Amino acid sequence: MNDSAMGPLLWRLSTLLSGVALLIVGVGLLFSVLGLRAGLADFSSITLGLVTSAYFAGFVLGTYLCPVIIGRVGHIRAFAAMASLASTMPILHALWIDPWFWGLLRLITGVCMVGLYIVIESWLNALAPNALRGRLFAVYMAVNFVALAVGQWLILVGDRLGFVPFAMVSVMFSFALLPITMTPVAEPEPVQAPRLSLRDLYDASPMGMAAAMASGLITGAFYGMAALFAQGVGFTDAQVASFVAAAILGGAFFQWPVGHYSDSHDRRLVLLWVCVFGTAVCVMGYMLATVSPDSLIPLAVLFGGLIFAIYGLCVAHVNDVIDSTRLVEFSGGLLLIHGIGAAIGPTLAGAVMDGVGSNSLMLYFAVVMASLAVYSAKRLKAAKPVPTEEKSSFVVMGAGSQAVLQMDPRSLADDASAPSDAPQAP
Repeated sequence: MNDSAMGPLLWRLSTLLSGVALLIVGVGLLFSVLGLRAGLADFSSITLGLVTSAYFAGFVLGTYLCPVIIGRVGHIRAFAAMASLASTMPILHALWIDPWFWGLLRLITGVCMVGLYIVIESWLNALAPNALRGRLFAVYMAVNFVALAVGQWLILVGDRLGFVPFAMVSVMFSFALLPITMTPVAEPEPVQAPRLSLRDLYDASPMGMAAAMASGLITGAFYGMAALFAQGVGFTDAQVASFVAAAILGGAFFQWPVGHYSDSHDRRLVLLWVCVFGTAVCVMGYMLATVSPDSLIPLAVLFGGLIFAIYGLCVAHVNDVIDSTRLVEFSGGLLLIHGIGAAIGPTLAGAVMDGVGSNSLMLYFAVVMASLAVYSAKRLKAAKPVPTEEKSSFVVMGAGSQAVLQMDPRSLADDASAPSDAPQAP
């Protein structure tokens, strides 16, 4: 029954999903455009890192601010206001190339984007029946990864030195609103701002908290600095697009087999080996950047598969060890820790690149992954592994808003099995 119902559901939601795809294509394009344009404007690496950090800081701020706005004015008005602001920001980047101004624009964009994600993901939740929300979650994650990769290739359209790339991002954001606003949908339930206790999260899973932070440190630096790194090793625009897109698609393709393997093995041990191999790949990338830069593009597939697997493994491990009634709460906490790491990562990576050279971005990744590997080895000795029969299934994850957590099939299974009077996570 589910198979026959999934097709009509996807057709019904095709306008909403296509709008999401256009929105994320614009997000992916803007990251690379800013990286390349900052290099041409002679921004230092740490300056670009600070500008990128402002975006992720806005994302974390919006996680708390946007639910309040949506609760006061409703999803539709909030969506219209934040969409209007978001589509204006790329144009303003082109009008005045100044790092302080760009940082402010990126902060505002981060707040707006998390607000848009909250509204869109709330609508997906409202439209999808419980029996199909897990499959819809998988489709939504696939749309996210593919759209981010496609966005990289649009840097080849027009002159990256001029106004065109910024205008294209604005057009993408504006076009995204058309199918989204044309989707018939009832007003969903308001999303609550997360209430996070770092102490509770640490007590429940120190390993999960550390992995979420490390994942944010890596992916935030990747999205903000990868284009500048690729430009620094002498890549053409097409090679820059290929390098970044290869890493993103590698992350999409490798998450499932790595995660599926972890379902029958100690996830901490799997995470340890992911970090060990990731460290080796990053050191290899650092060396290849000077002797054989073209080899970095195929290597990026493996690199992306390893770095993007960390967050999904961390969420799955936490789901294995916590009380199921608090799954959404703790998953939201991991999402915020990941966001904080993403806000810090670009600035740290930029400082390393300024001090050692643009190639050292790979060394930055290697140090973070090696540190997580050491901590994983420590945690293996501190606690026994979770028995296989008590583990939840791995789910491919990306860092969105707290609203998307309601579609995680693990939360649906736990809701179905929990007693009716079980306490609900906020």
